[in-house]
Amino acid sequence: MLYGMIPLIAGFLLDLLLGDPRWLYHPVCLIGNLISFLEKRIRAWFPKTPKGERLGGLLEVFLVCILTAGIPFLILFFLYRYFPPAGLILETFWCYQLLAVKSLKTESMKVYDKLKEGNLEGSRKAVSMIVGRDTQNLDETQVAKATVETIAENTSDGIVAPMFYMALGGVWLMFLYKGINTMDSMLGYKNEKYINFGKYAARLDDIANYIPARISAWLMIAASGLLSMNRKNAVKIYLRDRYQHASPNSAHTEAVAAGALEIQLAGNAWYFGKLYEKPTIGDPIRKVEEEDIPRTNRLLYGTSVLGVIVFSILRLLIWTAMTGRLG
Repeated sequence: MLYGMIPLIAGFLLDLLLGDPRWLYHPVCLIGNLISFLEKRIRAWFPKTPKGERLGGLLEVFLVCILTAGIPFLILFFLYRYFPPAGLILETFWCYQLLAVKSLKTESMKVYDKLKEGNLEGSRKAVSMIVGRDTQNLDETQVAKATVETIAENTSDGIVAPMFYMALGGVWLMFLYKGINTMDSMLGYKNEKYINFGKYAARLDDIANYIPARISAWLMIAASGLLSMNRKNAVKIYLRDRYQHASPNSAHTEAVAAGALEIQLAGNAWYFGKLYEKPTIGDPIRKVEEEDIPRTNRLLYGTSVLGVIVFSILRLLIWTAMTGRLG
């Protein structure tokens, strides 16, 4: 009965306890290497025209999805068929590797520690490891704000969305999601190099995150209430500002965090030396401060715990429907 739940629950607990082991090569690094390998070869095969690049990018999406989902699916299919305990252990281990609760907290708290020390340069360097924007000219408030934003956004991308796909079909779907999400982070830029080649990767990521982003937001709203934050304002800002990003999904958890913490997030930012004008999210009821980093991490943990409960139940229901039994 519990085969459908153990990998998710145990993988989540292992992630909370251990985080990402530095000595072990991470699956997302393998996926990133695959994406880079295929991009170099596909670009050589297709003409360097807008149409050629779009077709090449479509082939990249197809191959990455087939490989990232197909390989773990075949391995687990074989193990569950012939060595079920080994399949259970491997699926649990992969689930643990693909969740990022503790690592997200650990990396964001490095920024917090540097801010507490008054080490602005150190905090800029630490935040540059977890955000995509230019950080060399950020002040203390901007560093804290960028950190809060990345914790909030990655609560969906790094925890809730992988749990959602794990619940739906097992860890092979989790791998598929990670492949799609990593493609978007590597190819989904709206610059000259990727505007065509990364078009389908970005669109597929929007589709893959559509439902998880909204589930993440409501789980975070529930967590904000349980943590005695401003749940009413979280709902208000979420409903008002959830589409304040170019992506249809990115602003959902940021809006909840901004409302729950009574701060204003987003706004203009520099990327690769170019200023991008963006709308703000939330109301500046108070100024963003370094203590908002651990506050957002509490939201991260609360949302994650609620997520594993909800998705474990969903996984059990799906498993029961597939097997036709509870025992």
